[in-house]
Amino acid sequence: MLDIKKEKNGTELKVALAGRLDTTTATDLEKQLKEELDGVSQVILDLAELEYISSAGLRVLLAVHKNMQGVGTFKLVNATEAVKEIFDITGFSDILNVE
Repeated sequence: MLDIKKEKNGTELKVALAGRLDTTTATDLEKQLKEELDGVSQVILDLAELEYISSAGLRVLLAVHKNMQGVGTFKLVNATEAVKEIFDITGFSDILNVE
């Protein structure tokens, strides 16, 4: 189960994720983000309540990262230690802007 809360303010999109970002929830997140990205120059994903992320979830984050290149910024904030560890192990901490 993944809870997605979006807040759009002009060209900034803040998205708070809570729960598990895995094979069953990644497509929903991807769909919701694609609907909101038009005209957005900054995307901030708040991962404070994200318990787990799978390779399917990482794929969605990478797609958003690629989409924002040359358009604006994409950053991940408040990642838990467990999620940071997954980013480190997979090398995503070198690719994505994790704060």
